[in-house]
Amino acid sequence: MFIARLAGIAVFDPVGDQVGRVRDVVVSLRLGRRMPRVLGLVVEVSPRRPVFLPITRVTVIEPDAVVFDGRLNIRRFRQHESETLVLAEMLDRTVRLRTDGDRVTVVDVAMEPTRTRDWVVAKVAVRPPRPARPRGLRRRGESRVVDWDEVEGFSIVEYGQGAAGLLAAFERMKAADLANVVHELPEKRRGEVAAALDDERLADVLEELPEDDRVEILGKLEVERAADVLEAMGPDDATDLLRDLPAEQRENLLLLMEPHEAAPLRRLLTYEDDTAGGLMTTDPVVLAPDTTVAEALANIRNPDLNPALAAQVYVCRPPVETPTGRYLGTVHFQRLLREPPPTLVSGIADTELEPLRPRERLQDVAMYLATYNLVAGPVVDEDGHLLGAVTIDDVLDNLLPANWRETVMEASALEGADPEEEALRRAADDERTGPTEDP
Repeated sequence: MFIARLAGIAVFDPVGDQVGRVRDVVVSLRLGRRMPRVLGLVVEVSPRRPVFLPITRVTVIEPDAVVFDGRLNIRRFRQHESETLVLAEMLDRTVRLRTDGDRVTVVDVAMEPTRTRDWVVAKVAVRPPRPARPRGLRRRGESRVVDWDEVEGFSIVEYGQGAAGLLAAFERMKAADLANVVHELPEKRRGEVAAALDDERLADVLEELPEDDRVEILGKLEVERAADVLEAMGPDDATDLLRDLPAEQRENLLLLMEPHEAAPLRRLLTYEDDTAGGLMTTDPVVLAPDTTVAEALANIRNPDLNPALAAQVYVCRPPVETPTGRYLGTVHFQRLLREPPPTLVSGIADTELEPLRPRERLQDVAMYLATYNLVAGPVVDEDGHLLGAVTIDDVLDNLLPANWRETVMEASALEGADPEEEALRRAADDERTGPTEDP
C-alpha cells in the first residue's frame, strides 16, 4: 500500500460512521537495514485535531477507506523523538542507492503486512534528482520502486529538502486544513513547504494560520516573494499580517509591492484594528447603476470570491472602485435571484439601510450585522464614498479570543495516555535503540 495514496481518505468505525481522515502514517526507523515498523495513522478528527490510531486497531485498508475496530483515543497526537512521519518527513528526501551510489529523491514509500500481522515499510519509490543521472535508470526522470534495504540516508537531517511530494498528497485539501498540517510540521519543514507552495496557495494558507506561524513563515521567504504573497492575500488579511511585523520590515514590504496593491493596505493601516475601517476589505463586489441582474449574478459566481462577499453587491456611481465611487445602495443575492435578468441593479438596490462608518467600533459592527441579519455590510465615509465592506468572518475572528486559532489547533479532549498506544510506541523505541533496564 503506497502511503501517499492514503492521504485524505476517510476513516470509518465498524458501523460505517466516518470519524475523520488520514493525514499521515507514523513509523519507527530501525537500526541497520531492518524495515521500519509502522506504528499507526495520524487521523484528523473534528475540529481539526490530529489523533493517533494504532495500526493494531486497523481492520481494513482500502484505496478509498480505512476501517478500525471502533476504539479511538482522541487525545491530541504528539510525535515522539524516535518517530518519523512518512508524508511530512520522508517524501522528497534525497537518499542514496546502496547498489551504485546514485542519489535519488523519494517519491513515495509502501507498507505491507507481515506474517505476524505487523506492518512494515518495505518499498521505496524513487526518481533521479534534477538534472537526472542516466546511469541505472531507464529514462530521464523516470521513477522506480526499490526494496527498503537498497537505500540509505533516511536518518540524516537534510537541509533544503523539497516538498513537492507532500503537497501532491494534500493538493485537494482546503486551505484551512492544509494550514493545520503546516502548523503541525517542524519549523524546518514549514519553511520548505512554504517555499514549494505557489503564491496564491501560500496566501490562502497564511490567512488560516495563527499569528506566530504567519510571521515566522513570511520572515523566512525572500523579501521580494514575501511582497508577492502579500499581494495575493485579501487586503484585510494582508493588513493584519503587516500589523504584526516590525515597522521597518512592514515599510520595506509595502515599497516592494505594486503601488496599486500597496495603496489599499496603507489606507487600512490608518485605522485601528478593532474598527470598521480596520476590519474591512477593500475588494467587495462594486457595480455601476446600469449593471443588469444577469451581470451581477455572473460577478458573484466567481469561485475565488469570499462567500460572505458574494452575498451582496454594492451599487456606486462610476468609477466603481473603492474608495472613489459614491455609494447608492446594496443588493442582496436573494433579491438578484428573484428578479428578471435584464433588470438594472439601481432599481432594486436597498437604499434604506444605513451604512457603517469607518471609525465604528467592533461591538457596534457586530450589533449592526446581527440587527439586520447580514453577513457583510458596506463601509462609507462622510462624503458618501464606498471604502470597503466588513464581513462576518472578520468580525468573528476579532470577537473570539486572540489565540482562538491556536486553541482549535491545540485542542485536546483527553489528557490521559492510552496504555495500548504507549506500549506500542515504547516497544518501537526499544527496537530502535535497544531496551533499557529499570534501575
